[in-house]
Amino acid sequence: MKIQLKPSCCLPDSDCCKETKQLNIDFLYLDLSICERCQGSNQNLLDAIDLLKPILNKLGYQIKFNQINVNTEELAIKHQFLSSPTIRVNHQDIVLTVKEDNCKSCGDLCGDSVDCRVFSYNGKDYHEPPVEMIIDRIISTLYDPKHIKKSGNYTVPDNLIKFYQNINKN
Repeated sequence: MKIQLKPSCCLPDSDCCKETKQLNIDFLYLDLSICERCQGSNQNLLDAIDLLKPILNKLGYQIKFNQINVNTEELAIKHQFLSSPTIRVNHQDIVLTVKEDNCKSCGDLCGDSVDCRVFSYNGKDYHEPPVEMIIDRIISTLYDPKHIKKSGNYTVPDNLIKFYQNINKN
């Protein structure tokens, strides 16, 4: 009787034979230089990724993080951008509804009032999504993926059109 040994890379604690799965995380925003809401959301997302990275790596996931400055109407159409800031995990928005309120930073940037995204989590509203919310939504997406297909009927929201028109004047 011959015993066939597995190559050393396939030992139980070895990572070399694990299948790598891609986890796409997109951060879409209007401005990171002035907008406090976008800056805080970006930082909370980076903190969440740092906390999750060792766990996700152990589960065989490789994180691909994309920061996308949606600073034109053409980019808004390309990315079907609804509100700033937006976080998508595997092309799925972590928030299923769009709720907004006045964003002073973006208003100052374009010289007009602009509404930006509000994140609701556990009965409270936040201007930046809390780290625990982001972690919750990333994990939820992994274990309960809802493949939401982009609709061909996308139109740029009036709020964003106003922002783009005013930013081009300045």
